[in-house]
Amino acid sequence: MTFKPKEWPRKLRSQEWFGGNSRDTIYHRGWMKNQGFPHDLFDGRPVIGILNTWSELTPCNAHLRDLAERVKHGIYEAGGFPVEVPVFSAAESSFRPTAMMYRNLAALAVEEAMRGQPMDGCVLLVGCDKTTPSLLMAAASTDLPSIVVTGGPMLNGYFQNERVGSGTHLWKFSEAVKAGKMSADEFAEAESSMSRSPGSCNTMGTASTMASMAEALGMALSGNAAIPAVDSRRRVMAQLTGRRIVQMVKDDLKPSDVMTKKAFENAIRTNGAIGGSTNAVVHLLAIAGRLKIDVTLDDWDRCGKDVATIVNLMPSGKYLMEEFFYAGGLPVVLKRLGEAGLLHKDALTVSGETQWDQVKNVVNHNEDVILPVQNALTSQGGIAVLKGNLAPKGAVLKPSAASEELLIHRGRAVVFEDIDDYKAKINDENLDIDETCIMVLKNCGPKGYPGMAEVGNMGLPPKILRKGITDMIRISDARMSGTAYGTVILHTSPEAAAGGPLAVVQNGDMIAVDVPNRHLHLDISDAELASRLAAWKPNIEHPTSGYAWLHHMHVEGADTGADLDFLKGGRGSAVGKDSH
Repeated sequence: MTFKPKEWPRKLRSQEWFGGNSRDTIYHRGWMKNQGFPHDLFDGRPVIGILNTWSELTPCNAHLRDLAERVKHGIYEAGGFPVEVPVFSAAESSFRPTAMMYRNLAALAVEEAMRGQPMDGCVLLVGCDKTTPSLLMAAASTDLPSIVVTGGPMLNGYFQNERVGSGTHLWKFSEAVKAGKMSADEFAEAESSMSRSPGSCNTMGTASTMASMAEALGMALSGNAAIPAVDSRRRVMAQLTGRRIVQMVKDDLKPSDVMTKKAFENAIRTNGAIGGSTNAVVHLLAIAGRLKIDVTLDDWDRCGKDVATIVNLMPSGKYLMEEFFYAGGLPVVLKRLGEAGLLHKDALTVSGETQWDQVKNVVNHNEDVILPVQNALTSQGGIAVLKGNLAPKGAVLKPSAASEELLIHRGRAVVFEDIDDYKAKINDENLDIDETCIMVLKNCGPKGYPGMAEVGNMGLPPKILRKGITDMIRISDARMSGTAYGTVILHTSPEAAAGGPLAVVQNGDMIAVDVPNRHLHLDISDAELASRLAAWKPNIEHPTSGYAWLHHMHVEGADTGADLDFLKGGRGSAVGKDSH
């Protein structure tokens, strides 16, 4: 793709606040000067908002104050005026009922911060799962020149001479305790091994996946995704990003120039190659919806189906993000995709170069971490989109984290009406369940939980774990952590709380799963299904006030990104006098 920069110099958006000597501009400048800013910073140079999701209650992002200073250095060096703006920060590890409920609120709040304040361009300073998509959604809606820099992953964890992947080993150790294979004291001791440095999850969880998606979309500088949080090169990346955004403003290089349909197809294929999180599905659908780009679940299946998973990282493989960085990181993966004819090489990036120009000369330094295609973890690593009478609008599964022997299976449904029902029953030794059954969890979708919590990877019953069984098919309208693993079918749409077929599954029903043929079938007659749906009535309480009510009333299904309906579509650039 060719991009034609606008001529420079020209009047910038921020000059509507700071340019000239009217009463209003003197008012705006005067208040800013109480922070000690020299007068010449208001002379027409680009004003760059550093949108910082730092928060001590967002542990993945708790080190971003330092990175913000590095971004400022770069902006000043390039002749810009940096202003740091704290924005809504939702952490999956601490927000209840789930950070996903607040992704859309964060996107709305950040969008209004961008629209209502004198910014010519923005650095999106992100890290934890929902901060990356929420700020990308906001940037897509305002279309101000924007660039992502992530906080980076934690260092490897180690416990009893074993690599410990944040999240992934939490599930593993928790199941081991329930199976009687690990003591509670050992579990507590392992806790500190999981998070031994600043940064986000060191597995290919949602945070690292979304950092990779930002880079694959072209919205971050090449190599950004994998640099560990505490590596000095993360600070260098932040400073270079600060320099680059100033030139992007001068060139008027906007998110809509970079995040095209080709860019989304590149990201979808990249997700398959890295064994990325299923959460990337709802996030990329939501970002595309903000740009009014037609990206659907069918695109996920079409683009990702024949992509081999070549990144040997937990939860699909054995290594962690630190090794991925040392091996060459995402640029090596993008080069492999390009060599296989699976990359739109001409897709533009925030660097001003194409994806291919950035990665064509990179080298893989460890072929046990970034595997040759013939040694791939799985030959079809993209997200599998299943459809059928149980999921008319689709459900998703991550093949690289699933058990091959369960990809074609027919089993008896054991139903949990909601997460509380699951918690009440799962440890009961009298629960009528064996390893051939299929666990079904309802009312945990966007409207149901509310917010679509990461509970889809239901822990197995202790009596099953004691047999040495570590995986069963699980079906829900929920999400699961990108650090989790197993044969877990998620995002079933329409969700149960909206009256989808999942709502009427009963204990004892037989369910057929056929992942190779992308089929998910509730084995009852069409007439019986219609009769059950006609008799169905909502069985959960809906919020009646506050943001929870707004979310419930306006959130769309997971199949289109679970965004709020009134925030979708090309809603207009923030540039212009009527924007504040």
